[in-house]
Amino acid sequence: MKLFFQIVCGPLCTSNPLTTVEWYLVFTCLCVVLSQLPNLNSIAGLSLIGAVTAITYSTMVWVLSVSQPRPATISYEPLSMPSVSGSLFSVLNALGIVAFAFRGHNLVLEIQSTMPSTFKHPAHVPMWRGAKVAYFFIALCIFPISIGGFWAYGKLMPPGGMLAALYEFHINDIPRGLLATAFLLVVFNCLSSFQIYSMPAFDSFEAGYTSRTNKPCSVWVRSGFRVFFGFVSFFIGVALPFLSSLAGLLGGLTLPVTFAYPCFMWVLIKKPAKCSFSWYFHWGLGWLGVAFSLAFSIGGISSMVTQGLKLKFFSPN
Repeated sequence: MKLFFQIVCGPLCTSNPLTTVEWYLVFTCLCVVLSQLPNLNSIAGLSLIGAVTAITYSTMVWVLSVSQPRPATISYEPLSMPSVSGSLFSVLNALGIVAFAFRGHNLVLEIQSTMPSTFKHPAHVPMWRGAKVAYFFIALCIFPISIGGFWAYGKLMPPGGMLAALYEFHINDIPRGLLATAFLLVVFNCLSSFQIYSMPAFDSFEAGYTSRTNKPCSVWVRSGFRVFFGFVSFFIGVALPFLSSLAGLLGGLTLPVTFAYPCFMWVLIKKPAKCSFSWYFHWGLGWLGVAFSLAFSIGGISSMVTQGLKLKFFSPN
């Protein structure tokens, strides 16, 4: 939002622009307003907007990057590491970051639970079809960004990713309208993502309130829960701005939710015959997910030890 404002405003910007914390507050207020939608079914349209904006800005980012001349100092040389073990831990940390980036599919079961399901028309059939279509489009977004981004920027890729690279290297080469549109689409996508990721927390608040009071959750109570959650998120974002550097570790710690627990749940629910192919297959996949989780977590911890962790509280950049 800050870069979008700078692009649109250009040289006409005032001498006292909003600070980073103030932009956090603007984003939080927008999220709180949109979070008043009651459940996952009610945010289907918002989710569609998020998907369309994600596909659009992902395509714009890599197309704009590869269509521009590459920086003169670009380099594709592999990063030099002091030892083989250091290289291995760096790779594991990178895989943990990738796993964290795909945290959204931990909501698959939450979404499936909102779908009507009968013995004749079980919900898992359309859910599986939808998951395949969704990951097809995810691949269309992610692989061109990865390949095109490396080709366009190499080792010069800034920590903020391709959006930051576009702003840094091509601010004067790309029409301001196109660049501003890409940043605005990212804002729309983040606003919709916040609602989807937060809905399980909202449901937990409301379920806890209903079980304790034995009465339905009123509109005012529901709104209060969501305002509270939104500003707790704002406080965490401002107080702990270094959380993004823990992405590899967090990706490793949350990996079992995706790759281990569903396999173990399937065995407990379906109860396949012991020592059968399905029994070995699902137990093997589950424990493989646990092993990946441990490896990625170790990689994240090793990365923090070697690179250091700058604990700057209440000082977001």
